[in-house]
Amino acid sequence: QVQLVESGGGLVQAGGSLRLSCAASGRTFSRYGMGWFRQALGKEREFVSTISWSGGTTYYADSVKGRFTISRDNAKNTVYLQMNSLKPEDTAVYYCAARDSAWSIFELKGYDYWGQGTQVTVSS
Repeated sequence: QVQLVESGGGLVQAGGSLRLSCAASGRTFSRYGMGWFRQALGKEREFVSTISWSGGTTYYADSVKGRFTISRDNAKNTVYLQMNSLKPEDTAVYYCAARDSAWSIFELKGYDYWGQGTQVTVSS
């Protein structure tokens, strides 16, 4: 079992930055690939970014590529999402997730554990 707790969300103006953190506890963090998803009000949860267990491989949704950066610190059992040049359409609840495999890494079904989410609101 893995417990995930997100933090770092908040209200920011368009063009601003936020850094989300996801602290993991429980089983060995370094064995899991990690991902970030988001869900805007009235919309389905969507993939944002994912990182391999070693941190050597990362992927991003086209909508955030070049603006967001995912990273991890296995010594601190934490994964981060640095979000720059934020836009109002980035407003959503952001969820951290952990996966025990390399299958369906862009889909919700590929992840075994989820955090409770943190709200990000970008004002225009």
